[in-house]
Amino acid sequence: MQYKSQIKIIETPRDGMQGIDTFIPTRKKIEYINLLLKCGFDTVETGSFVSPRAIPQMADTAEILKGLDYSNTKSKIAVLVANLKGGKLAVEFDRVDDIFYPFSTSPTFLRKNLNTTTAEAEKTIDSLQNLCVKSGKELVVFISLAFGDPYGDEWNTELVYHWVESLVTRGIRKIPLADTIGDIAPEVIYHVCNQIIGDFPGIEFGLHAHVLPGKGKDKIDAAYRCGIRRFDTVIGGLGGCPMTDKELAGNLALETLISWCDGHGIETGLDREQLSKAQTYPLFL
Repeated sequence: MQYKSQIKIIETPRDGMQGIDTFIPTRKKIEYINLLLKCGFDTVETGSFVSPRAIPQMADTAEILKGLDYSNTKSKIAVLVANLKGGKLAVEFDRVDDIFYPFSTSPTFLRKNLNTTTAEAEKTIDSLQNLCVKSGKELVVFISLAFGDPYGDEWNTELVYHWVESLVTRGIRKIPLADTIGDIAPEVIYHVCNQIIGDFPGIEFGLHAHVLPGKGKDKIDAAYRCGIRRFDTVIGGLGGCPMTDKELAGNLALETLISWCDGHGIETGLDREQLSKAQTYPLFL
């Protein structure tokens, strides 16, 4: 196939930072994210409104949002929430555009990640969607473990299809599919995406992939060939999901995605000079 379409890059420092044990000073997070806002990303996920006991690194999200410089950016601002309480906090910020919610087909993972059940998660999605419509925000619902379930819960492509259809019926228009554990073969990503995406025109599907260091191009390629043009990244591949009880694979590194795009002549829309400043910022010093 020909590789031509420009992609959307969602840079997710929240996902990179959340598993870091040492608290990163709020001032440094603000300085770092301000650099990201100048790079040309479609969206920057700046933090999350979740329990500080569960994710202490994100306890300062409100302070970060208040401290950011929005005067010279075209990037959308996103935050992640785990429940309606978090959603209500998020919509208080006019500059927040997108609210992320990590649903899953796996009841076990929902319990581990959000301390909720499938039925309760459905109600939360409905409540968050109503809140977003009233507030002029957009709800983006991830399907975690979209390509396989390591916990022994039911998983198949038909089940993923069912939940995509359910989300679309609820008015959700952006649905990233997540390889949460990081050990899924690219052939599986291709199969699942190929069976689903064509039946939902107008829906923006994305890939949220966790990968081993230096890996990921094959997963990008599989998703792109199925029509995905939205990719979540973290500079340096930092982080992963701390709720999996698995050895952490990192997030898809921005550098890996850029390298793949450059190799296929695909525009990223990024300002490489500004990006270099963000990549060399001493976040942990």
